[in-house]
Amino acid sequence: MKQPVSFQHLAPDYIQRFEAYIPSKPDDELKKLFGCSHLFRLNNNENPLGPCLSAARVISSFVPSPQASIYPSGDCWLLRQKLAEKYGMDPNQFLFGNGANEVIAFVIKAFCQKGDNIITADKTFAVYEWVAEFSGIEARLVPLKDYGFDDDEMIRGIDEHTKILFVCNPNNPTGTYWNSEKLRGFLNRINGRRIVVVDEAYCEFVEKPDFPDSMSMIAEYPNLVVFRTFSKMHALAGLRIGYLAGSSEAVDIIRRTCVVYSVNTLAQAAALAVIEDNGEHVQQTRDLVRRQKQVLTEYLANCGLQFLSGEGNFIMIRLPMSDSLAYRRLMMQGVMIRTMTGFRFPNWIRVTIALPDAMDSFMTGMENILKT
Repeated sequence: MKQPVSFQHLAPDYIQRFEAYIPSKPDDELKKLFGCSHLFRLNNNENPLGPCLSAARVISSFVPSPQASIYPSGDCWLLRQKLAEKYGMDPNQFLFGNGANEVIAFVIKAFCQKGDNIITADKTFAVYEWVAEFSGIEARLVPLKDYGFDDDEMIRGIDEHTKILFVCNPNNPTGTYWNSEKLRGFLNRINGRRIVVVDEAYCEFVEKPDFPDSMSMIAEYPNLVVFRTFSKMHALAGLRIGYLAGSSEAVDIIRRTCVVYSVNTLAQAAALAVIEDNGEHVQQTRDLVRRQKQVLTEYLANCGLQFLSGEGNFIMIRLPMSDSLAYRRLMMQGVMIRTMTGFRFPNWIRVTIALPDAMDSFMTGMENILKT
């Protein structure tokens, strides 16, 4: 006889309050569901050019047997050596994870305990908030100011239980960023009393000369932790690999929460090829994003639609309709965008900058839904 189980009794209150993130179905299933013959993915800020040629060669030459049966390097040894060489740092100042999401969890677990809190923005990458909340840690959310992180309000939100402040730079989804002066001023005001995490998932897309050289700041600010990913610019999202950098003292603490062997062999090999690349792929991607952003922003201006076109490979657009309704109507035309209600931007959508055919399809889809 099946015995009853009280899952509500077993699960902590903060887990029961939390809503699980439900990913979208596979592309083939979505095409069946919405009756479209093709699907342009403009929802996840992926790089339409794919990985650089050297990384692509590594991926295509991967031999599942015997490599798949052997554990990968547990601490991404070669990658840490190569990053140390690139940035003039010590290999022990780097820590890799299964995507940047995992290194977020490493940091929160390392420094926070029951009763502590983190501070971040109310409209930014949600995983900082999610990981804190489902770990039983309070996430204090500060409203954006002019669509950017408000340094003054973040400072005012600090109390004796604040351990970490998360800054997404440039911010996803608004594209705003803190320049070198602002980031340095913020770090000076924190004065080493809290951990400051700067998430630079989109930093390679920024061409502004005043964007911070955060890696060089680590020597001056031992409480600074920098996140980077290979998912966006470097197009390795499907392999799930990201990393953090910090002072040796900070990373030594964070490493104690690290789950070894979480980064697979192929991801490590492809990321190594990216680091050794000559940078041509980055420039090609920047050129594509710059050109197609101009095309899209001119179109949106002609339509009279409000939009935010900051740094990064995406644009936010405010619609005269529900964002979920726009999602469904665009999906029926084979265009997948990101609704922004979940980011606390109701009736906004976020669109990834992509190849011309995808952007043309999006603009045609927009014309169709705006006139209905």
